[in-house]
Amino acid sequence: MTTTAKPLGVATTPIPGFLRIDLTVHGDNRGWFKENWQREKMVALGLPDFGPVQNNISFNDEAGVTRGIHAEPWDKYVSVATGRVFGAWVDLREGPSFGTVYTCEIDPSVAVFVPRGVGNAYQTLEPNTAYTYLVNDHWSPDAQYTFLNLADETVAVPWPIPLDDAILSDKDRAHPRLADVTPFPAVGRTAVPGRRVLVTGANGQLGRELMSRLADAGYAATGVDLPEFDISDAAAMDALDWSAYDIIINAAAWTNVDGAETPEGRPAAWRANATGPANLARAATKHGLVLVHISSEYTFDGATEPHTEDEPPSPLGVYGQSKAGGDAAVLAAPSHYLVRTSWVVGDGKNFVRTMASLAERGIAPKVVDDQTGRLTFTTDLAAGIIHLLSSSAAYGTYNLSGEGPVVSWADVAKRVYERLGHDPAEVTPITTEEYFAGQDVAPRPLKSALDLTRIKATGFTPGDSMERLDAYIAGL
Repeated sequence: MTTTAKPLGVATTPIPGFLRIDLTVHGDNRGWFKENWQREKMVALGLPDFGPVQNNISFNDEAGVTRGIHAEPWDKYVSVATGRVFGAWVDLREGPSFGTVYTCEIDPSVAVFVPRGVGNAYQTLEPNTAYTYLVNDHWSPDAQYTFLNLADETVAVPWPIPLDDAILSDKDRAHPRLADVTPFPAVGRTAVPGRRVLVTGANGQLGRELMSRLADAGYAATGVDLPEFDISDAAAMDALDWSAYDIIINAAAWTNVDGAETPEGRPAAWRANATGPANLARAATKHGLVLVHISSEYTFDGATEPHTEDEPPSPLGVYGQSKAGGDAAVLAAPSHYLVRTSWVVGDGKNFVRTMASLAERGIAPKVVDDQTGRLTFTTDLAAGIIHLLSSSAAYGTYNLSGEGPVVSWADVAKRVYERLGHDPAEVTPITTEEYFAGQDVAPRPLKSALDLTRIKATGFTPGDSMERLDAYIAGL
């Protein structure tokens, strides 16, 4: 008998991403009613917002009808309209949970969410049973399926009605045993739902750090970059199969601050920094994805510090203006993390490496001392982004830089010289105006320090930027 009046609930199971849903059924002497699929309530309880596009019903005349274990390349939300079934699910995805089994009985008060790549089977326990399911992709004859034998001894599904007495197809009887099954690959469409990430700008300093750390954190990351992947190409972005991802991390940007002021660089900066993020925000909104976008302190004029997340944009040059345009587009995406950072240092060309090279060549540089801020190492930046995703922090804007004292570029240069055994006095501090005298360059914000109160309130505190600098220099 169907249980009535129990509260709506979503519970995890031993299969990663596979969820059991308890449905509230309202009944009286006339029958019963339930909200079989209620997006707002269920998503709030932890069900993925998986975007169903098709509703299917399988009707079964007799008890004992047994449908084979089929893994499909789409997610399914399964329930029954009438009758009862015994459901059996086997994880057929590549990884440590391969072969994990979960079973339960489904009546009108129970539903399950089946991630793509998880084998799905059921056996009817009553005649006239209607088994119904929502899917988030349309059926295709070219789709990839994986099948498992109903009688496989390894998974040993405890069928209530023995298979010798059940009603099943010859095709289902002939499917391979688990030892002969080729698992779904643990990337793209068949990776664990909620942890499939597309990283744009994957060849940059932050992109490379993200690709390394995301894998260690249990995410299935796909990295893309120019020239094969252009986020400013609206047609290409519209044509992409976004169902393979749950999260976009946009680390792509035009960062040539002076080049952005030139006739050739201005449109390139706007394409990469504004048009591209707008295309990604549109895709994230349409397909229900989380969008992480990297912003810059160049969206501010640098008149005051520290900069809070709520400070209105006031960019001085084309680079900052284009970044502010991209930020505005990202803010329109319902599920976004806009991560503003500054003075980024990682594996690649950067200010610290330049100073180290000058020191080793015996060059005594002039370095500006009226631009102040904190270095941000990609190790902290990537870790902070993963923290926001993994902790389900509230969507919105977060400043994320190194912690510690606010310093000038000249202070950083002196530290590099000192740690490499050179006299820091070889670095001559000068003003920005003096440094760029007679040159046609983009204006720089003088004060770049970011307020870190909001990111720290989520439980993440970046490392001290000068301590990170010492470790970075030691590793050069």
